[in-house]
Amino acid sequence: MKAKFTPIYFRDDQDPDFVTQLNNIKVLLREHVEILKPAKLGDPLPEDTDSVIFPQMLGDAYQEVDAFNSLPQPLFVVTSEFGTVSMWDWEINSYLESHGIKVIAPPNLESTIKACKAVALKKQLHQSKLLVYQDNPGEGHQADIFKRFYWWEDECIHDLEGKFGVTIIKKSFEQLGSTAQNISDKDARKEWEKWQDKIPVGEISERQILSALKIYMVLDEELSKDPSIIAVGINCLNESDYSDTTPCLAWNLLFEDKNIIWGCEADLVVMMTEVLIGKTLAVPFMMTNLYPFLMGMAALKHEHIPYFPEVDSQPENHILAAHCGYLGVVPQSFSTEWTVQSKVLDIVNANAIALDARMAEGDMTLVKLMPPFDKISVVEGQITKYAQFKDSHCLNGAVIRVPNGIRLINELASHHYILTNGHNLNDIEMLAKVFDLECSVIE
Repeated sequence: MKAKFTPIYFRDDQDPDFVTQLNNIKVLLREHVEILKPAKLGDPLPEDTDSVIFPQMLGDAYQEVDAFNSLPQPLFVVTSEFGTVSMWDWEINSYLESHGIKVIAPPNLESTIKACKAVALKKQLHQSKLLVYQDNPGEGHQADIFKRFYWWEDECIHDLEGKFGVTIIKKSFEQLGSTAQNISDKDARKEWEKWQDKIPVGEISERQILSALKIYMVLDEELSKDPSIIAVGINCLNESDYSDTTPCLAWNLLFEDKNIIWGCEADLVVMMTEVLIGKTLAVPFMMTNLYPFLMGMAALKHEHIPYFPEVDSQPENHILAAHCGYLGVVPQSFSTEWTVQSKVLDIVNANAIALDARMAEGDMTLVKLMPPFDKISVVEGQITKYAQFKDSHCLNGAVIRVPNGIRLINELASHHYILTNGHNLNDIEMLAKVFDLECSVIE
């Protein structure tokens, strides 16, 4: 789905500079936006306008604040031939921002494209669904922990739907697990023939592979019936008794094959955050648990490890990131190493699997939406290395350095965060403008 942009001019839509830059924009953004007929600043816009774009800025802007305020925001200022803002427009943009007008003025073409994708996603979400499989969330394993989570609350669903226009639907995990287990091994083996050359596996049994494939087969069939579903989650830990396996492999296959976003533990806030990142920024992403070194034994006990990994300096500014025994569910295309292994956690069936995967070391950004979904939490830092602890719940976790560990534990939105490769604050700030979010930056 493409967003529809109306170009705005000040005086004359035949002005040579306006015409030249508009033609540049049409070429540079042709795969990402539909350019409508230009409109004069202050005149009515076409009803199907999703956003407006200024191919040209003039000093007239200083006298047209009311007209700017009437436009759908944020407005795009793309005034250089390279698909970026022109340096000479920073002053006007700053003036407009000082009057409460949101401006997207991208520094490079890649950022312009990402912001355009965000506008298209904002439109698409009103026709999209998030699907979660759960029956009695919080009542199963580790109820004392799971009952504390906001994503089970009706308020969470109400606020997500109200903010983003998305529809959230629920189906039975018990029924899903039963349907999967009723698939014959013969049919699962046939399905495995399509994937076995692409999926590296560790020391796991045929039954483990077939059970994991059966979950994928059921999900794949369900999703084929409704293309409006863009993300799926399962309450796979808390209600693990409903299945003889885990959906980790299914999430990988569905993302790689159909670009379906996955949600570990049916965490709706994770799913929505992943949708925002995955559909716009074009960077590797996944969900993991955060264990700040400052949490001491509270974190160590949960991961069944005796101490935190050694770091060169400032241990207070470090986090161990791990989920379900490894880093978490990382798609193959986002990984530097990737293997299907046996499960680690006692909470799931002995037949279950997990993914032993790594993302690239180096710059990273943590991100997570914050209730009531008017803010998004952002932390830039680095993945410095990976740490392994035998006979623990962290067989291969990431060590992350952050700018301020004390602020981190005081301001975190959740133990679940989205880990992305690269420093992405600038692009997230543009994304936040499109969705009217405040960036809560921990630095």
